[in-house]
Amino acid sequence: MAKQILTFEEFIKRILKLIFWILLLTPLIIVPIYYAVAASFGLKLDIFALTAKPDQLIAFITQMLSSEPFKSLFAWTVFPGFTWVALYSTIFMGWVERKLTAKIQLRTGPMYAGKFEGILQNFADFFKLLFKEIVVPETADKLTFIAVPFALMAVAGALVALLPLSPTTYIANPPVGAVLVFAILGFTPIVVLLAGWASNSKYPFLGGLRALHQMVSYEIPLVLSLVGAVLLSGSLSLMDIVNAQTKIWFIALQPIGAVVFYIGALAELERIPFDLPEADTELVAGWQTEYTGMLFGAFQLANFSRMYILAGFFTLFFLGGWLGPPFLPPEFWFILKTTIVMIAMMLPRSIAPRVRIDLLLRAGWVKLLILAFINLFIALILVAGGFV
Repeated sequence: MAKQILTFEEFIKRILKLIFWILLLTPLIIVPIYYAVAASFGLKLDIFALTAKPDQLIAFITQMLSSEPFKSLFAWTVFPGFTWVALYSTIFMGWVERKLTAKIQLRTGPMYAGKFEGILQNFADFFKLLFKEIVVPETADKLTFIAVPFALMAVAGALVALLPLSPTTYIANPPVGAVLVFAILGFTPIVVLLAGWASNSKYPFLGGLRALHQMVSYEIPLVLSLVGAVLLSGSLSLMDIVNAQTKIWFIALQPIGAVVFYIGALAELERIPFDLPEADTELVAGWQTEYTGMLFGAFQLANFSRMYILAGFFTLFFLGGWLGPPFLPPEFWFILKTTIVMIAMMLPRSIAPRVRIDLLLRAGWVKLLILAFINLFIALILVAGGFV
């Protein structure tokens, strides 16, 4: 009988042992397959000869990774792709939020998973969800129910592709990147409504309807808040919008737009005080109520990734993107600014109560919409007056 795992440290040891055997046995399987394929197609690259010359092997691997399609594949999957966003936003910033909220509320937060302040707690949660049973309700629309978490991750992945970290570190640079940002953001509430509908349960469906009501209230002000930056830069390209802030960041010219986008982003992310679609004291967990295991984990991964993405867009449109002193790489400045914005998005969770849905709708359709138009009017004055 296998030894029972009782602690997180024992679990990590078991995982590391598994990785060790995979790394040991993989070459024994791959190398014979490679030589069989090489013999079939007439390839003349000798792996064993390269291993005897480490410098040539390193040069070969570097050349292979810097060529297509490996270069694009690395960008999409690793950095600045979804793996980087998921690890940084979900694992690290998720831990930061837990500790920050705990300190503000005079609690300790996670302490035991990891030697320093429970820094491995999110890894422990990830592995717990990874091995938990996925339960699909008998009355649910099973295909849609299972597909929705991956659809939300796909929305987040599409936004990641539009988010440049520097002039040279990006996945895609379309000339109308700002328009694509507006278009893709609109898919999230629809996916959430599908999650509530597919669960065939009253609490998830109520959560989905609330998400749709929220979208109606904040979506237009959210989009209009960014139009001012587009007018000031004279371009729909995200690269051009950042380059237009070389002399002055747009947050100094568009402070109202920055505030409207910040509030709209909190509503888009369903974060306190706008967490009505998943209000735990009223709807259990809202549209996520029926999800378990890694399906629930996929939602958390997508939600934290979207927080990083929206904070990144705030950085691009209002904080000069990667612009900063040249003694550090531009990617550092972008990540630093985005991290500060993410922390600002986390703070209301510690201090703000949840608003009523009628107050949210009134604020979105009246206050935020008026502020967005005022911000747009200011941008038109600055452009017409030749101030930018």
